[in-house]
Amino acid sequence: MPRSVLLLLLLLLAVVFLPTHHASVDFTRQPPRPLVYTYHDGPESHPQQVHVSLVGKQYMRVSWVTEERNVASIVNYGKFPGKYDSSATGNSTSYHYFLYTSGEIHHVTIGPLDPATTYYYRCGGSGPEFNFQTPPVNFPIEFVVVGDLGQTEWTSSTLEHINASNYDVLLLPGDLSYADTQQPLWDSFGRLVQPYASRRPWMVTQGNHEQEIFPIIYPKGFKAYNARWPMPHEESGSNSNLYYSFDVVGTHIIMLGSYTDFSVDSDQYKWLTNDLAKVDRSLTPCPVV
Repeated sequence: MPRSVLLLLLLLLAVVFLPTHHASVDFTRQPPRPLVYTYHDGPESHPQQVHVSLVGKQYMRVSWVTEERNVASIVNYGKFPGKYDSSATGNSTSYHYFLYTSGEIHHVTIGPLDPATTYYYRCGGSGPEFNFQTPPVNFPIEFVVVGDLGQTEWTSSTLEHINASNYDVLLLPGDLSYADTQQPLWDSFGRLVQPYASRRPWMVTQGNHEQEIFPIIYPKGFKAYNARWPMPHEESGSNSNLYYSFDVVGTHIIMLGSYTDFSVDSDQYKWLTNDLAKVDRSLTPCPVV
């Protein structure tokens, strides 16, 4: 008997004879909770929807939105509150979706940064000070994995639970804002998660709620997602923001795109094959897909 067939039979037997587990009879699925719409109560020039993400070794991307157009895409930062001995500039963009026009969306890459260090930073030269902590250089590392966040009262509860953990990196594998073409909900979501996403790197990928496809007019979709949440796809050799990889503390994380072509002849499949072939297990012994 071929070894592959034998292994398959053993797996099937293991599944058949696994003990049956039942959900508690006392469990009651909680009903949906209302939408939480978060407003911006500061000046138009002040940053909002601030979030940070890893981009290459020892670098972080700081992203934010301003309602005012003529705000510099600059981040001042340092290791002490109110004392910024470094700065970096980036670029900004905006997009239209039917009658909606986004604010100015800024992206600035800062670094090189020291590991396991708290940095204090200011976006656009005005507004409040933020801070984030960089991941450690060695194990252990703590990830938070959460999906389908949305922006309801349940979301607020989930974020509070997450915030109680001193994690290093958050992975969000799809379904962020649940805007579903209602673009102001993207802004609300950014404001809701700002207290958390501005303090630790959030690495995200898309789900069906990010598609926002409209035939003929927006046939490719992901317009808001790509503009607001750029990930390090170019740094990992990907030609799409919908799939990418990155290294952090001995782990090689691969974020795939479920809503872009993944057939054998697709760009994503070819990229994944090349990406896996380049993994050095002596440096990143823990690949995670």
